[in-house]
Amino acid sequence: MTLLLKQLFNLFKLLNSDKGENQLAAGVACGLILGFAPGFSLQTVLIIVVLFFARIQIGAALSCGFFFSIVAWVLDPVFDQVGQVALEMESFKGLYTTMYNLPIVPFTKFYNSVAMGALIISVIAFPIVFFISKMMIVKYRNTVIKKFEQTKFFKALKATSFYKWYVKYEELYG
Repeated sequence: MTLLLKQLFNLFKLLNSDKGENQLAAGVACGLILGFAPGFSLQTVLIIVVLFFARIQIGAALSCGFFFSIVAWVLDPVFDQVGQVALEMESFKGLYTTMYNLPIVPFTKFYNSVAMGALIISVIAFPIVFFISKMMIVKYRNTVIKKFEQTKFFKALKATSFYKWYVKYEELYG
């Protein structure tokens, strides 16, 4: 339970930070692929490499990956059906045989119907999740945060020395 709360608090901290909306939205979308990918597979390694070399918020990707793994557990029957249809297509049998005989490609676990279905659905859902999460982040920042900053509680908290100490600490140690 504490791990779940810690991930949730980290996600709220990221939403309230001054990080760019595109970086956070890309992190959420990459978290989708991380959460849907089976265990430790080649897809996971590729997404982690992309996270380190692109300007994508790693914390958002890991936090959302945790939450999307719970969603993936619920959607496993759907992944299985989609993957089964994709793997049984007669026109792709030669491609799958060639891919299986390549040195690294079998580590994607594409031959598993659940893994194949999760890959197909996550690739299709990636741009949708990116744009929806970007829209939600902008809306959250423009409505919720602005209204909270106008409350008397926040203004009183901002006047305390503890808040000034916290701002200084965040400025120095991030």
